[in-house]
Amino acid sequence: MSRIHTATLALLFFASHSAAQVPVNREAMWPAASAEDWKRPCLVTWQRSFEDAVAVSRETGKAILVCVNMDGEIASEHYAGVRYRDPAIAVLFEPYVCVIASVYRHTPRDFDERGQRVLCPRFGTVTCGEHISIEPGLFDQYFEGQRVAPRHIMVELDGRETYDVYYAFDTDSVFRSIREGIANRPAPPSPPGAERSLVERVASRDVADREALEEAYLVGDKTLRRTLVRAAIEAGEAEPFGILRLAVFDLDVELNRLAREALANATSEGAIDLILEALRVPLDAEERDTLIAALERIGESSDRARTLASVHRGLARRSSALDVEGWSKAFSESSEPVVATELAVLESRLEYQAEASTLRPEDATTFLELAEASLAFGVDPKSVSVFATDRATAAQYAKLHFEDARRAARKAEELGASGWRLDAAAGIAAYYLGELSEAHERVERAVQELPSGAADWNAMAVLELFADGRKKAIAKAVREKREWPREWISDVHATHAILADHPLGSDAHVAGHHDFLVWFGAPGQAERVLDAGLERFPDSWALHTRLRSRVLRARGVQGLETAYAERMARSDSSPNIVWYAGYAALVEAEYRRRAGEPEQALEAYGRGIALYERAIEANPEGRDSCDHYIALALAGRSRLAFERGDHEKAVAQLLASLERRAQAAASLDGLGLSAVATAQMILARLVEEEREELAETVRAALDALDPELLELPAFERQGPRTRAGRRPR
Repeated sequence: MSRIHTATLALLFFASHSAAQVPVNREAMWPAASAEDWKRPCLVTWQRSFEDAVAVSRETGKAILVCVNMDGEIASEHYAGVRYRDPAIAVLFEPYVCVIASVYRHTPRDFDERGQRVLCPRFGTVTCGEHISIEPGLFDQYFEGQRVAPRHIMVELDGRETYDVYYAFDTDSVFRSIREGIANRPAPPSPPGAERSLVERVASRDVADREALEEAYLVGDKTLRRTLVRAAIEAGEAEPFGILRLAVFDLDVELNRLAREALANATSEGAIDLILEALRVPLDAEERDTLIAALERIGESSDRARTLASVHRGLARRSSALDVEGWSKAFSESSEPVVATELAVLESRLEYQAEASTLRPEDATTFLELAEASLAFGVDPKSVSVFATDRATAAQYAKLHFEDARRAARKAEELGASGWRLDAAAGIAAYYLGELSEAHERVERAVQELPSGAADWNAMAVLELFADGRKKAIAKAVREKREWPREWISDVHATHAILADHPLGSDAHVAGHHDFLVWFGAPGQAERVLDAGLERFPDSWALHTRLRSRVLRARGVQGLETAYAERMARSDSSPNIVWYAGYAALVEAEYRRRAGEPEQALEAYGRGIALYERAIEANPEGRDSCDHYIALALAGRSRLAFERGDHEKAVAQLLASLERRAQAAASLDGLGLSAVATAQMILARLVEEEREELAETVRAALDALDPELLELPAFERQGPRTRAGRRPR
């Protein structure tokens, strides 16, 4: 998904070479929210999905108001932190059925270990997953190809837009449109009676009813819970999945069973994720089969459900193409280490085979070995860097060797060569020459004869390309909405399992396997793959990225520090685990900021800085990387001080950040903010308050930076538009 473009730079531009020229008006137009502002709740009530909003709109006669927001963009920050929390402004939104779209995640998980909702700290009412997942559909239907924020669109009962306000020059014009949009339409009928019982409210899609029911479930006794779950089973199109989720995670096994019974009879796409959650726990074969059957039934109208059903059927099967146990046994019994071949050896081998093919022009084996030697030389990065004249010719240089390999393989085949080595050489050469259809056809044949335990590079490449071919075939079938053999899933899973043990396997193979399983709705298997991968590749950035995401989803932000403390305490931990623990602390700090927890964020930043200092002591060669993230942490602390009005400390932390590593001044943190952006905001406030001496300190620090660091981020470089939005229709 592409980043939303900014909506406010139609007004003013930063000077790119002198901090003294930074306009104050931009920051004054949309003043940043203070720490106290962020502590206030969001007062606009958002529906959980656009389908819910449409249902509530039809029931109440109210129009829908679509709101779009973006992290780090100055006007969006103002709306989220100030306006949506202002009682006087929130009143303007009450006549509408409101939905919020934002592609940014502000809390790491949507549900806790009990199935309770974890609300977005920025917007309230909705989870981050809900305001993220609603955006693509709204984009397709209402955004006219423009990802712009902030944005406010009024949608009538018949689906037509009344107004679409973006690139507005001030907030008053936006609120005027919101006010007049309601003033110019007939009053809606009276809302449904508030005297409805809890059971009657189960059929409602309104967020207020959903919240009341879920709260009643949590505080009610078993009798009430059972009543609500049974009502949810009968609710049908209302999709009360909040109640069913609580029941799935309930400690009462009878309620678990009732919830799974409801899911087994589900027909809506909204049940898919909850069915996957139910499939994570140990179930007897019959009950598991009924849940997968539900996915298949939903799959009659949902491509995703149909694919997931095939995946869960396929993962339970053995691959007919590969014997995973046989490969594992062969690797465990092998005593010969596989080491990278020196460039001189590769070059000598290629020259020898080229000469041999001239001396023995009718020998198929000689040409097959020439093909393999050409491949080895072409894929080796050292040969490209040494023998290519420059970077521009490196790809062409490598291509020549792949063409040589293909010619040699074809000659070998003409002379009678066959078997997996021939198909491997021809398939790998075709792959690097961009002929994917031939490549996948060849490696599929090679896999059928590939001996268990083959540890050379060609065997590893064949396995990788075989998995790649199966994935592409599955993706093509899904796009074309065709049925595809479930064995393909078994083949991909088996191939990656072999690559995980292969002497030439890499962390990229592990990450690919993990992502494949996650994407296909098998998180339990994905966790096991990731844990095994980290044992083999403990310093992999790709795998630690996935580990952080997993911990955040399962244990929340508070679990991140604990998870890395446990890893640091292990006797076999990597020396670089301290670096990763420091990065995890910064991730925690940013989530704490999003949640409006400034004190906890400051503590997390402090832990991160201390861990990076330890990492420098352990590995002085990594100082530059550590200094970069320490500078980001100090800039984050500066922003926190500014938000609570401590300008002296904000300036001190800012100067410390720039001194630590000036090159990091324009780098964006996880909230889309940089030290330069914070400096501009501080400077505007200091000028406004006429604190010239402190303001001059900030100006001097910015003037000392490379002018390129003062340029706006790429996503804020859009020029002015000629209109502030369409006029009301």
